[in-house]
Amino acid sequence: MIDYTFTYGDLEIFLLILVRVTMFVYVAPFFSMSNTPHVVRVGFSVLLSFLLYGYAPVDTLEYETIWGFTVIILKEFFTGLLIGYAAQICTLVANMAGQIADMQVGLSMVQIMSPNSRENVPVSAGLYQYAFMGMMLVSGLYRYFISALVDSFRLIPVNGAIFNSDKLLESMLKFVSYYMIIGFRICLPIFIVTFIMNVILGILARVAPQMNMFAVGMQLKLIVGLSMMYMTCILLYNASDFIFTNMRELMTEFINDLT
Repeated sequence: MIDYTFTYGDLEIFLLILVRVTMFVYVAPFFSMSNTPHVVRVGFSVLLSFLLYGYAPVDTLEYETIWGFTVIILKEFFTGLLIGYAAQICTLVANMAGQIADMQVGLSMVQIMSPNSRENVPVSAGLYQYAFMGMMLVSGLYRYFISALVDSFRLIPVNGAIFNSDKLLESMLKFVSYYMIIGFRICLPIFIVTFIMNVILGILARVAPQMNMFAVGMQLKLIVGLSMMYMTCILLYNASDFIFTNMRELMTEFINDLT
């Protein structure tokens, strides 16, 4: 016979699961896009929490006052936040690559809305982010995010998170070193071509000072930069694969650091 009883203890466990899942949905890429209605996010969080209820192991909820239960809620809050943020910060690589590319091409003043951070970013950064989001859909990476969240309840039970600041800081520093390398690699062809063009224009300005190299150079840099951006679009597949691999590794490291 199926037991349909639902006690206050069961409600507490469900709410704690809901807190972790909701924070992950509101922070992780693809799920936290600005054009996603809040009702959809809340409904998806409640549905996923309902499916996870009974699957996730729970440590003993020992507390005596409301402040004790608040501490447990905060632990689940930051657990979901860190797991989602581990995937979200990897998308910042596109911002860095776009900023460097726009500075070289001459589009640094053009701003568009970022689909992830809901902030104004350079136009190239926005294009890179939309390209990575499309490849995320094609590759099915969003399913990995959900499976990683589900597996986190096995590795980090409810009220079982242990925040090791040293390990978390080490993981962040390791990512920052990769962050600079990956972002610069994406825009490296544009940087090299525009740098060579600046050298050539500088030599021409010395050889033929009567020519207005500033007016000519701005147009040439824009045309050549956009052409290089178009030709290097085929390389975004390898770049996105590298970024997605770092997402998986960083999420795994953050989950392991909380156990």
